[in-house]
Amino acid sequence: MNILLWILLGALAGWLAGLLMGERRGWLGNIVIGILGAAVGGFAASLLGLGGVDGFNLYSLLIAVAGACLLLWIYNTVQRRAQK
Repeated sequence: MNILLWILLGALAGWLAGLLMGERRGWLGNIVIGILGAAVGGFAASLLGLGGVDGFNLYSLLIAVAGACLLLWIYNTVQRRAQK
């Protein structure tokens, strides 16, 4: 997949994850969270034998969104513990 499709998939996945998790980040934050989420989600899905992020399709988007939600949950958990 070329870099523009990775950025587009990352932006879409990050935006959807932000909506699901109630997060407000800028467009750049959405892209970063989405791309990292695609990597984390693809890795986790591969470990579970479900396949990974292999193209610009609905399955890859769902894996990327799930990974981005996981990253946002971890980030929020760490932030709450750091503030205590």
